[in-house]
Amino acid sequence: MVIVVGLGNPDAKYQHTNHNVGFDVVDILAEKLGIKISSPKFKALVGEGFFDGEKILLVKPQTYMNNSGECVVLLKEKFKSARIIVVADDIDLPKGTVRYRERGSAGTHNGLRSIVAYIGQEFERVRVGIGRDVTKELVDFVLSKYDEQTFAPILQKGANEVLARITKN
Repeated sequence: MVIVVGLGNPDAKYQHTNHNVGFDVVDILAEKLGIKISSPKFKALVGEGFFDGEKILLVKPQTYMNNSGECVVLLKEKFKSARIIVVADDIDLPKGTVRYRERGSAGTHNGLRSIVAYIGQEFERVRVGIGRDVTKELVDFVLSKYDEQTFAPILQKGANEVLARITKN
């Protein structure tokens, strides 16, 4: 089983913001795989399905970004042997860059920091570069809306990276 957790904030005002790129990648995966994400479980909205013979759980935590670990620890406790892939935005990567790591630190990302605090560094991550606008305060930048047309191929690239990682392991 593979659990794909997209990081973001649950309120409608955060839709299509830089910090909700993880949610948006999971939404693309749900569309590609025909999975409906609507079941409230594990402090999240969850959808279940299959890809390439592998059971998949798509997860959008409803705990807000800085408390993402509360959701992930519940998933880890329930599905002890499952692989967990977390999808998050990354201000330290150039916009459009997608990077995969099997494990590692949280870097500057508060959602990843929360997960590391709860379960440690042993989870996979797909980081989607959003770059950084130095003319704005960090919080204003990550909570600002992105241009959907510009970001569509970037989000697709993130979703494709997740699918590639599911089939490689």
